[in-house]
Amino acid sequence: MANVEVAATYELYNINRTKLENLIHRIFDPARLEIEIMDRFGRPVTPREWFLVPLFAINDAVEKIKDGTIANFVYDPMQARFVKRSNLSINAGDGE
Repeated sequence: MANVEVAATYELYNINRTKLENLIHRIFDPARLEIEIMDRFGRPVTPREWFLVPLFAINDAVEKIKDGTIANFVYDPMQARFVKRSNLSINAGDGE
């Protein structure tokens, strides 16, 4: 629904493309653009593949996917970078 300008290309090997796409969507979900636009027939559409992420963060994500460390990080859109996962979930529900 929008023109695309290729900003970078990457070569990844031995990775299932569908799983990679799903992973990228999960990683950058906090930066998903929440917008509703009209398609060519005037019907509202909410794009699910538009993210507000700088190129350096995408490069960082690719490197973390390559080296297998991506599971140790979450993307923080306020800082526009990956941060180490915290242990907050361990304390969840303990009333603190």
